[in-house]
Amino acid sequence: MKIQKLLLLTVLAIVAAATCVSAGAKGKPTVRADYDRAANFTAYKTFGFVTPLGTEVDGYPAEITQHVKAAAERELQKRGYRRVDSNPDLLVNASALLAVKKKPDPLASQHVGYYGYRYVPVYKTWSSYRYDKDADQYAEGTLNIDLVDPRTNTLVWEGVAIGEVTDKGLAELETSINRVIGEIFEKYPFSVKP
Repeated sequence: MKIQKLLLLTVLAIVAAATCVSAGAKGKPTVRADYDRAANFTAYKTFGFVTPLGTEVDGYPAEITQHVKAAAERELQKRGYRRVDSNPDLLVNASALLAVKKKPDPLASQHVGYYGYRYVPVYKTWSSYRYDKDADQYAEGTLNIDLVDPRTNTLVWEGVAIGEVTDKGLAELETSINRVIGEIFEKYPFSVKP
């Protein structure tokens, strides 16, 4: 029961994090990346995946783990890296987190009033009034992609996407995963020289 609950929570977190793309102005996740300036990226030519990937719970792969791996593999191969099963130059890991956040409602504090006639904080609107609420809740997903040098066991690059999870992103799961991981790897400044 505990394993099933953890697996379900992990699947939901991964789905949410991978779908942090929605329509409109809030549609793009915030993407950040950084790398170890001392790492010799010209020495890296191959990659493999951490086992188990951070998206798995107790050794059970989440349904979308394969989508995450395929998208990361595609992005690294576009940059000239080759996947190998043993002794890779880089190990890829992915993890996800889902958090319920609150957006402050700018109209929640009605003591100033609307249309300018309640200038004194004498009373508030009644509770069923639409402006009498403190915040809107939403789901925020975070997806991390880590590249690790297995020889030194050192994180050499990390890309993170953080954004609001939407129904549209959930409906187009594989497309959303590919898009978000593509945006993360846009911040990866290295490629294999032929």
